[in-house]
Amino acid sequence: MNTLNCEWIFNQSSCTAYKTRYNSSRSDTTDQETNMSDSTFDPKAIIDTYKNAFAPVLKAQQEGITAIDRVGRYQYAVAGDYLEWSLARPRPPRRTDPGEFVSKQVELTTALSEKLRARAQEFVTLATETQNSFTNVVNEATAKVAEVSKKKAG
Repeated sequence: MNTLNCEWIFNQSSCTAYKTRYNSSRSDTTDQETNMSDSTFDPKAIIDTYKNAFAPVLKAQQEGITAIDRVGRYQYAVAGDYLEWSLARPRPPRRTDPGEFVSKQVELTTALSEKLRARAQEFVTLATETQNSFTNVVNEATAKVAEVSKKKAG
């Protein structure tokens, strides 16, 4: 019984001002002022905004992963060249001519040096292409920012 009296007192006295304001018509608002319930929530517009904002970051990440993949494949190829060279090295002969052994070693080492020279050129090409792709990503992002800035300013 005591609980009912407290609830009745609470409902009658403390909430009267709130209820009056909440239930009254909003005649004191101007036309410029909008209610929160009048605005429309468009999740597609928000998602599109975030997509446009983070598109350069995503593109840069994709380019970075591509570069890492290419460098990994390059290193794997160089390691393969060294492995082939080490497996192809002749064993020192026991009863044959040492000159023959040395000539075979020189031949294999020359072949390896030619392969490594070609790999070095490959690496220069890889680095140049990666640098160009990152430059393009940065230029695209800068162009988009400039375009959006011009739209907002004008």
